[in-house]
Amino acid sequence: MQLNHLRNFSIIAHIDHGKSTLSDRLIEVSDIISERDFKDQILDSMDIERERGITIKSQTVCLPHAAKDGKTYHLNLIDTPGHVDFTYEVSRALASCEGALLLIDASQGVEAQTLANLYLALEHDLEIIPVINKIDLPSADIDRVKSQIEDDLGLDSDAAILTSAKEGRGIEALFEGIVAHLPPPQGDPEAPLKALIFDSHYDPFRGTIVHFRVRDGRIRAGERIRFMSNNATYKVEEVGLFQIVRNPQKELVAGQVGYMIAGIKTVSDTRCGDTITLDSRPCEAPEPGFKEAKPVVFSSIYPVASDGYDDLVVAMEKLKLNDAALIYEKDTSVALGFGFRCGFLGLLHLEVVQERLEREFDQSLILTAPSVQYELVMNDGEVQIVDNPALYPDPTTIEIAREPFIKAAIIIPDRYMGAVMKLCMERRGINKNYQYLTNNRLEMIFELPLSEVVYDFYDRLKSVTQGYGSFDYELIGQRDTKLVKLDILINGDRVDALSQLVHEERAYQRARVSCDKLKEEIPRQMFKIAIQGAVGGKIIARSTVNPYRKDVTAKCYGGDITRKRKLLEKQKKGKKRMKMVGQVEIPQSAFLSVLRTDAE
Repeated sequence: MQLNHLRNFSIIAHIDHGKSTLSDRLIEVSDIISERDFKDQILDSMDIERERGITIKSQTVCLPHAAKDGKTYHLNLIDTPGHVDFTYEVSRALASCEGALLLIDASQGVEAQTLANLYLALEHDLEIIPVINKIDLPSADIDRVKSQIEDDLGLDSDAAILTSAKEGRGIEALFEGIVAHLPPPQGDPEAPLKALIFDSHYDPFRGTIVHFRVRDGRIRAGERIRFMSNNATYKVEEVGLFQIVRNPQKELVAGQVGYMIAGIKTVSDTRCGDTITLDSRPCEAPEPGFKEAKPVVFSSIYPVASDGYDDLVVAMEKLKLNDAALIYEKDTSVALGFGFRCGFLGLLHLEVVQERLEREFDQSLILTAPSVQYELVMNDGEVQIVDNPALYPDPTTIEIAREPFIKAAIIIPDRYMGAVMKLCMERRGINKNYQYLTNNRLEMIFELPLSEVVYDFYDRLKSVTQGYGSFDYELIGQRDTKLVKLDILINGDRVDALSQLVHEERAYQRARVSCDKLKEEIPRQMFKIAIQGAVGGKIIARSTVNPYRKDVTAKCYGGDITRKRKLLEKQKKGKKRMKMVGQVEIPQSAFLSVLRTDAE
């Protein structure tokens, strides 16, 4: 395989601009899969991706292309997610490419994630080809999008390729553009092997399957390789290319992207960003690897049945292999037993991890309310980082509490300016500035507390802008705040898994919502159940689950009233005794209901 016949590229774009559909067309035209086996969103292999219509995992596929110059090129396409929570997946995919197709919707134009992904690609020094997709739509405005490419992105709009992924228009021109404009990979096939791991997944029959990009040298089946981070050595059983299915090859050389199977049973040996080299002839230094993913949302995960903990340990290890951004450590709760405290890149990431654990590993889970990392300066000057309400110290010992703030860029049609302004102000936002990108598109910059964004901000933004709003954010540091711990009491007992850290002004509202949600979920008993929200010793909200009432006086008709009173008093004593010994069973749905806040 000659290096100048190889191209490694990613497709990057804002969510819903047509990455997966364009990948489908490229795969269809390159003819690596029969018509009978073809299906839409073919690279979205997880059920959850197909149901939600989003890409979560970046996927790789090698496409052969017979170019007009008579040569056959091998194009390695790495399809990436568009959602802000999966930016880490995108950055890992870009590390194994030389170029990127920046996809822009012909009717929506440049949006927040378009800009964010462009900057990611520029950080990796990639060659960028702008592609205007969905030109078949009646609302497509190609001239407007071209001027946005020039003004907002600073790219040459004349180089933009026009396509309609849905109808298959412009695909040949796109193939030729990739061959002509993207550089071939650099690397020395004769140097010692140096390969970068950018992903991996677990196969129950073959062990860990490693996805990697060969920088230098070559790798063949039968050779002994070494992981440079932990010096673990393995014998390679199979190497090959991804062509929807795994396609074994004799060898992979510098510049190629493929997979390796080496009977790796120890899941923790494989790390994203690690370097693979030959045991007998190692390279001098490892690849720089990837920046560690910084989680911003924290939640605890517990098995529903306490004897399910061991299965959860195995499931978390295997999922971590395929989701490098997931960070977890052991945790314990009085109400729920043993579990894990996990860090996520956002609320969608949390939902996806929960669904994958339930579907792929058959786990039944309970999650606690999501929280962010707070910085507490104690009276003695010590600084504590707290993301778990259970570890919140005595409020009298805290001098200053700080919470993380973000800088949010929101791009909207200007008619929604008032609604977005109101939404951000409700969430304690500070409006920094706004500017018109075109005569009716507006970019608004807000500074917002991250804790107000992690719940349902994105959903609310989409609803107040009728789906036209786009949102991207970056962390800008910690700021002083008034923090309180909101406890939920059920029949006077604190349920530690329902505790939340909230801003003082939002405590009453959050307590009110949590109590009302729990009232709907907790089943009625023969005795009254009080659900209370408390800050310290002060009750600030209450709901009551009314008891079932058994009519003990039904058989007394007419006659003396004292007999009825006696029976009712007896029943009252029985209920009181029941309440003292009766434990309130809290169903799993009650823990989950507290996470979902209704639109105000």
